[in-house]
Amino acid sequence: MTTPYLPVLSPLMVEEQVRAALSEDLGRAGDITSQATIAPEMLAKAELNAREDGVVAGLELAREAFRLMDPAIRFEAFVKDGDKLVPGTVIATVSGPARAVLSAERVALNFLMHLCGVATHTARFADEIAHTAAKVCCTRKTIPGLRALEKYAVRMGGGSSHRYGLDDAILIKDNHIAVAGGVAGAIRAARAFAGHLVKVEVEVTTLEELEEALEAQPDVILLDNMGPELLRRAVEINRDCAGLTDATYAADPRRVKLEASGNVNLKTIRAIAETGVDYISTSKITMAAPTLDIGLDVVVTG
Repeated sequence: MTTPYLPVLSPLMVEEQVRAALSEDLGRAGDITSQATIAPEMLAKAELNAREDGVVAGLELAREAFRLMDPAIRFEAFVKDGDKLVPGTVIATVSGPARAVLSAERVALNFLMHLCGVATHTARFADEIAHTAAKVCCTRKTIPGLRALEKYAVRMGGGSSHRYGLDDAILIKDNHIAVAGGVAGAIRAARAFAGHLVKVEVEVTTLEELEEALEAQPDVILLDNMGPELLRRAVEINRDCAGLTDATYAADPRRVKLEASGNVNLKTIRAIAETGVDYISTSKITMAAPTLDIGLDVVVTG
């Protein structure tokens, strides 16, 4: 069995994101509060503490915030991305020039609280369907500028990713179909256009459209806003179209994959997954994820 390697964040991207955030926060004059109240030679040690249950994501961005503010700051992490947190967990300690520690605090926490929040919310969805073969996926509905970070956090929470952007896969939606003149025609046009490595997915809203799509053989069919009964029937149609049995359906790589979308939340995802669909996509794990409560507390000064 192949080990599912987890993604890593590019150091170049991390630096670019953090540098922009620090520049926004420091403005034209820097942290005038710390400059006004703390002597330049003062040192401080602080802890990053979890105040609620969660999943870690974004440690490297927090580390980079302190490094860019002052390379003399020492950042020591006691957990890693993907680990579980409970209230009171010391995530990391930072120690060094007090002014710089406090100046970097908000940017470090903003990244960490948001990405831990996305990972934690994703884990709640993933846990609901862990007894099935379905995967919960994030979409392109992300905060502008933070897509790669949020999709990374989704992976840390046990989720998967839909396409990253408009250029890495073809997704034929209802408006494309309306302009193209039909489901099958749109799929054929996409197949003629795409390179052999580009996947083609089509969105359908009825079982009739599903059957039309299956004849044209896309890689994935997105079942939009179908309830559990319709989804279950869609799985049956897909199975019969491929000439498979219940025993061979799930493992057969030749069949079209099915993805459910629409009205997905923590109350509905279990029933959706139990219909037998392969993927469940939702914007909830990125756009509706609450931040995780994490604090920075100074424990030593000198």
